[in-house]
Amino acid sequence: MFDEYADYDATGLAGLVESGLVTASELCETAIDAIEQLDPTANFLIAERFAQARQEAVTPSGPLAGVPWLLKDLNTNCAGLPSINGTNLASDEPLSADSELVRRHKAAGLVILGKTNTPEFGMDVCTAPTRFGPTPNPFDPSRSAGGSSGGSAAAVALGVVPAAHGTDSGGSIRIPASNCGLFGLKPTRGRIPLGNDASEGLAGLSTAHALTHSVRDSALVLDLTAGPLHTDGYAAPAPSGFLAAIADEQLVAPLPRVALWLDGFAGEPIDPSCQEAAQLAAAAIESLGGIVEISRPDFDGQLLRDVLSTIFSVNIAAAVQATGIANAESLVEPATRAAIGYAKTISSVEYVEALATVRSVTAAVGEFFTRFDVLLTPTLAAPPLPLGFRPKTTPDWPSYVMAMLDEIPFTPLFNVTGGPAASLPLHSVGGLPVGVQIGAGLGQEATLLRLSRLIEKAKPWHQRR
Repeated sequence: MFDEYADYDATGLAGLVESGLVTASELCETAIDAIEQLDPTANFLIAERFAQARQEAVTPSGPLAGVPWLLKDLNTNCAGLPSINGTNLASDEPLSADSELVRRHKAAGLVILGKTNTPEFGMDVCTAPTRFGPTPNPFDPSRSAGGSSGGSAAAVALGVVPAAHGTDSGGSIRIPASNCGLFGLKPTRGRIPLGNDASEGLAGLSTAHALTHSVRDSALVLDLTAGPLHTDGYAAPAPSGFLAAIADEQLVAPLPRVALWLDGFAGEPIDPSCQEAAQLAAAAIESLGGIVEISRPDFDGQLLRDVLSTIFSVNIAAAVQATGIANAESLVEPATRAAIGYAKTISSVEYVEALATVRSVTAAVGEFFTRFDVLLTPTLAAPPLPLGFRPKTTPDWPSYVMAMLDEIPFTPLFNVTGGPAASLPLHSVGGLPVGVQIGAGLGQEATLLRLSRLIEKAKPWHQRR
């Protein structure tokens, strides 16, 4: 049954349950069996709640009733599961209450089976925490699945679940989507609440959504989880219906104005296969009647890299301090320890200046999107890298974070601006997936989803497992 099960996206599985062709309990058992068979080598799961899931699958309700689902274990609270965040600082004691985001997942009918692997505090583009070990790429176990939503991406790519929760602070949905051949959308800032009910994360860079095979699944989950918390300091523009935006009758509108950008925002070297992927995507858009022009926003890319180093380090140090553990620095991984040490050298004025740079880059990108609707880039600088490509020891934080930014020279831009961006699985090299990114201005998820759906129809990718 697994092969047939894995051929369906989440929307398709929900349709089978609604029609009575399968039961939610059968789907739940199929997913649990797959986890038990595959996870010992794939290492995507860090905690399970199979008993609760089996109970919830008996009488499911909601638009995605009975669909198996996994949560990323990063700042996401689910009753009966721990919140470990990939660190030895955290307890494995289960929490007693759900966050609002998880309540929305459950109200949608999703059956939560467990939590997926993530780097310590999510601060790596490879999922290989010391506490739980590495999550290999399903297409080549010698390669990285990406991070920090690597566990979720691997589970979806393997077909264990049709879609899974992810978070994104610098590309953490789009990076593993590119590495694992999936569709990964980072929504507009404030569109979806964080899984710990915080009003913002990482100075506003963080958001949450999903990794999926199909565009329609991403749109539907977005419809079912969007909306601010009453405690939020800001919210995205009210949505108008994301699934409705990709209905066939909506796909006949003029294509968006697309800018193509092939070089990293600070001149980082880009693998030719990643540039080729973006060029092929541009050609696909042009074949659909769109117009693509070479262009990029005007901002200082190296300055942005520097301020990201500041923002990341200070927020990591704050997260470690918030644990209240006296000897926390001795228990964390070397890169985290380096971030804490670097943060101690940052003055409050320097941090405020970093946020001012973020605002200036946001303004430049906002001006750019008065002339273009979509920015098309490679998702990453290279195809999936070898697992363990970066040693766990690091001499200092700047060298660590600059090496990391070399690998993700496009994705953090949309965390800084707050605008939506998606990685599409349109290319491969040597059997390894290579994604392309499309990004837009604030509140323009529907634009990205419509364009993604048009490309998906022209160049289907769902069967690539």
